[in-house]
Amino acid sequence: MNAFDFSPLFRSTIGFDRLMRLADAATRGDTSATYPPYNIEKTGEDSYRLTMAVAGFGQEDLDVRVQENALLISGKAKTEEDNAIYLHRGIARRAFERRFQLADTIKVVGASLDNGLLHVALVREVPEALKPRTIPITTATPAQVIEHEGEKKAA
Repeated sequence: MNAFDFSPLFRSTIGFDRLMRLADAATRGDTSATYPPYNIEKTGEDSYRLTMAVAGFGQEDLDVRVQENALLISGKAKTEEDNAIYLHRGIARRAFERRFQLADTIKVVGASLDNGLLHVALVREVPEALKPRTIPITTATPAQVIEHEGEKKAA
């Protein structure tokens, strides 16, 4: 049994709806989404590359979109005009749609098709407001002395 019940967390959190949906989807384990195969690699401190094997698909057959913090890659092969009779057809050119959830700071910067591999470049861009910053520590000013009718009092 791989199901987790996240409903108790919904009762005590506000604004984490998206995170809960992601956790719920991750625990379900979609076993049908194995085509086409892909790799996700970290290429630098703040850069990533998604590589997807799309043999048989041309540039005009593929669509790469970013919508609401999700990277959507779809492929739709054109119907072949030849009347070939295949004895074995091992190259699957079936339509597909893969969705990858992106963090708020991840931006897609480009895509390229090379030798049947679709490469999608991503970078993490952290806004200045979210970057850690050092708060300077100042020394407290000494208590001011207030003179009142000839006597001194500490403030």
